[in-house]
Amino acid sequence: MRSTRLRLALAAGLASALVAQPLCAQPYPTPLAEEAIPNVLVLPERYPASWMIVHDFNFNALVDGRGVVVDTNAPAAPLKGWVQVAQFGNILHASTRPELYSAETYFSRLSRGERTDVVTIWDKATLKPKGEIVLPGGKRQQSVTYKNSFQFTNGERWALVSNFTPGQSVTVVDLENRKVLGDIELPGCALIYPTGERGFTTFCADGTMTSLVLDAEGKLASSVTSKPIHDIDNQPMFGMPALVGRTAWFVTYRGQLRGFDLSGQVAKEVGSGFTLGGAEGANPEWRPGGWQVIASSAAGHLYVLMNPAGREGSHKDGGTEVWVVDPATKARIARIPLQGVGSSIELTREAQPKLVVARVDSVIDVYDAVSGTFLHSLGARVAFNPQTLTAVE
Repeated sequence: MRSTRLRLALAAGLASALVAQPLCAQPYPTPLAEEAIPNVLVLPERYPASWMIVHDFNFNALVDGRGVVVDTNAPAAPLKGWVQVAQFGNILHASTRPELYSAETYFSRLSRGERTDVVTIWDKATLKPKGEIVLPGGKRQQSVTYKNSFQFTNGERWALVSNFTPGQSVTVVDLENRKVLGDIELPGCALIYPTGERGFTTFCADGTMTSLVLDAEGKLASSVTSKPIHDIDNQPMFGMPALVGRTAWFVTYRGQLRGFDLSGQVAKEVGSGFTLGGAEGANPEWRPGGWQVIASSAAGHLYVLMNPAGREGSHKDGGTEVWVVDPATKARIARIPLQGVGSSIELTREAQPKLVVARVDSVIDVYDAVSGTFLHSLGARVAFNPQTLTAVE
């Protein structure tokens, strides 16, 4: 009985103490200011040089690919917005007009039904579609994105779209007049490297490359096929080069660098190429590895993503270092260790450039491109699968 009275007394005392505390003693957070609805922000028509276009391939939902606009200098809030790139799409950023372009494929029942291929024109400020050009024939190439499956030519007035049925061809699209000009057949050849004023070069399965010149109507005016220059069995080249001016620098699976001058109507190899060499810490050897494995700086230096476990078949495994090379001296000038395994790299076009690395775990990291110092991470918040990176120029 005594213990019961004691428990009741303690409970009563505790209740009195709680009641005695005024409710206003607990501070309330400052209420948020009212926000107008809708509240739609607008981006600048010309993006800053710290921004980058990240192609989110979105493997978990391929019909919902995206071109994401990212500020690499804003780790707290890097995402500026995105445009849809649909299924197995490609994206281009124009420097001469305030527009983005996506080459994409839709089906009337999302993943089945009637197929429609289009080039969509997006407003860079609002990220809203402002037009589209329907591509005939349902033949646009659908593959994990290569930047060289969709390219400009003719001063960005035209776009070139890769097709695969499995017959290979390129559709020429007039972006200014919003119409298709026609197709160029490319039997046994693939990918697009803009060449000269109004043309492109493509690599072919027999190891040759063909340079094509288009006339004012977008038709084939002439073509030149080289002797075999590509050792596909022993030194296959990654399909996405880095540009230094109009020279496209390719790297092979085994670390050989080769340059091709694309300024004239016919692509020409620059010199005889050179190798990246080796380094300590490899098992069994250093080789390039990843998806977009080579980038360039305004100073003309090349950056190559390197894997210390290089072997036959490791070319897509990603890399743990970026090697910096001066093609003028054919010498490696720096090694940049990464925070994680990278899959794609690109440099911003700022006065003090940043090296941007998309990792295999979807994290995007940013480094000082000159010193190699790690600056900050954008995390895995801007893209589910950052596949390719495009600098804003």
